[in-house]
Amino acid sequence: MNVLVISDTHGNVDRAFTAHTLSEPIDIVIHLGDGSADADLLREALDVPVITVAGNCDPCSNAPRERVWECEGKRILLTHGDAYQVKSGLVRLRQRAEEICADAVLFGHTHQCVLENNSGLLLLNPGSLSNTCHHRSYAVLTVTPTGITSRHYDID
Repeated sequence: MNVLVISDTHGNVDRAFTAHTLSEPIDIVIHLGDGSADADLLREALDVPVITVAGNCDPCSNAPRERVWECEGKRILLTHGDAYQVKSGLVRLRQRAEEICADAVLFGHTHQCVLENNSGLLLLNPGSLSNTCHHRSYAVLTVTPTGITSRHYDID
C-alpha cells in the first residue's frame, strides 16, 4: 500500500494536492495535524481515504489527537507529536510506540523531516507544507506484509 504522509499544512492545501499528484498512485493519505480543515478538503476532493489526527493548531477539529492504524499486518501510531514534546527529543514517542507494540510512528509538529529506523521501529516526520517553512516536504510510505519503507520529497 502506498501512503502519502503530510503534516503541518497550516492552510496550504494546494501544496497537499500537488504532493498527491506528484506521488500517484496513492492508496491513502495521512494528515498528521495542524491543518484539519485541509484534510477535510482533501477528503472531499480525492478518490482515496484520508486519515487525520488533530494537531495543537486544530482546536475545532473532531479528529482524535492520536490513533493506531493497522495496515498489512503492521501497527502504525499516528500523532501530531506535541503531546510527546517531540521538539525536545523522541524518547517519549519511542516509549509510547513500545507500549502499544507499534511497528512505526508517524508524527509532525517540528516542521522538520525525520526518518529513523531503530530496532525495527520506523519513526517518520514528513516535514511541513506550510508557507512559513524554508524547506517544504512530504513523504511516501510503502507498507507491505514484509515491512515498511519511506522516502521524503521536497516540494516548492
